[in-house]
Amino acid sequence: MQPTPRRIWASLAVTLFAVTPAAAQDAAAGKTAFNKCRACHEAEADRNKVGPSLLGVVGRTAGTLESFESRYSPAMKEAGSGGLVWDEENLTAYLRDPKGFIPGNKMAFAGLKDDAEIANVIAYLKADPKP
Repeated sequence: MQPTPRRIWASLAVTLFAVTPAAAQDAAAGKTAFNKCRACHEAEADRNKVGPSLLGVVGRTAGTLESFESRYSPAMKEAGSGGLVWDEENLTAYLRDPKGFIPGNKMAFAGLKDDAEIANVIAYLKADPKP
């Protein structure tokens, strides 16, 4: 049986829905998953570590946290000056493959590979106050 265009589009829609950040969105699970990030990041104001504080990162232009500005890699600053804003789509791509998304950035972490875990971390970063 030949797939119809309607079936192809329906299949594509299901596939896209399954891998978008909206697929999970569980801030409590994201708080647990964020533990993988805590060696280098906090999600509290003015709590920079090796990496910048991620409080308020959703909606922020890349490489612009004032209290961390002098420590960003040239690649991250260039991404920000090129207009990269940390929305859900960009955060998803970055968290999946930091070096692939912004080559030359300083983040040593290889990335999160589970789409639901990525979506949950983003939900946690968006939550205010932190659960």
